[in-house]
Amino acid sequence: MSLILDHVNYVYGGDTELAVRALKDINLVIPDGQFIGLIGHTGSGKSTLVQHLNGLIKPTSGTVFFNGEDVHDADYDKKKLRSKVGLVFQYPEHQLFEIDVFSDVCFGPKNLGLPQKEVELRAYAALKQVGLEDELFYQSPFDLSGGQKRRVAIAGVLAMKPDILVLDEPTAGLDPKGRDEILDQIAKLHEETGITVILVSHSMEDVANYVERIIVMNKGAVLYDDVPKEVFKHYKELEQVGLAAPQVTYIMQTLKEKGLPVNTEVTTIPEARDEILRVLHA
Repeated sequence: MSLILDHVNYVYGGDTELAVRALKDINLVIPDGQFIGLIGHTGSGKSTLVQHLNGLIKPTSGTVFFNGEDVHDADYDKKKLRSKVGLVFQYPEHQLFEIDVFSDVCFGPKNLGLPQKEVELRAYAALKQVGLEDELFYQSPFDLSGGQKRRVAIAGVLAMKPDILVLDEPTAGLDPKGRDEILDQIAKLHEETGITVILVSHSMEDVANYVERIIVMNKGAVLYDDVPKEVFKHYKELEQVGLAAPQVTYIMQTLKEKGLPVNTEVTTIPEARDEILRVLHA
């Protein structure tokens, strides 16, 4: 079930003197099963874009299609859309409110009108998917660590069984260990289920090890849309728009400038290690 944005524009305050064009002629195809990084500095349009993906915002002009249907047609079922395109907002733990973790994760599927047994089975499976320990299921979500709360919030969306999981800055505010744990869990989920994942971030480092495609936003427009190695070739241009390539990119570029004939297109630390060893042993 591909998601298509066709010439999408969005203007905040369009009828006022303070109008801001937040999205500019966005054309994207999100096919089934991809792991995508959506990157951009603060104010680049990332969050506005993802709110279009499940119909929270209607384009000022242009069309959003899901499974071939215009999601803003008068008779389109947006409730069904939002169960299929799951959006996890930044700091999602602020939306936790039930008395215990399990009840909180049950909330979404319960609102779909499912039988209680099916609701509970979905909640249990979702909590296991995010790696939360069984002994935490009946604790108050407010007694958990920041990383654990983030997992519960993600589980609440997974319990809806979405085809597409959109995560808006899922590691914001976490320490390095918590950030790696969340990203590793998301990567494992993608690998095991084949779910489409859109990971929103302002950090190239966060996505370099995980995604197969990067969409770079700048001033409301798509600046680059390609595989990581092609995007990172433009590291100087990325710097000009307030971003940076992963540290591996800079290290490999420096080695090349110093005369070591390394492949500068590697994007991860293991790839860089193997490439350096290859050149040294050649």
